[in-house]
Amino acid sequence: MKNKTPNKYGIAAAVVGVLMMIFGIYRGEAEAVLAKAVRICLECIGIG
Repeated sequence: MKNKTPNKYGIAAAVVGVLMMIFGIYRGEAEAVLAKAVRICLECIGIG
């Protein structure tokens, strides 16, 4: 049977990922990423 306790490295990686997301949102990068995603989607369906 596998150990049911959380992996320390997995938890640390998740915390670091969340902190990086918060930092990116604080810097205003979320808007740029969303705009790029919309452009890519529009290109895929042939509108852009």
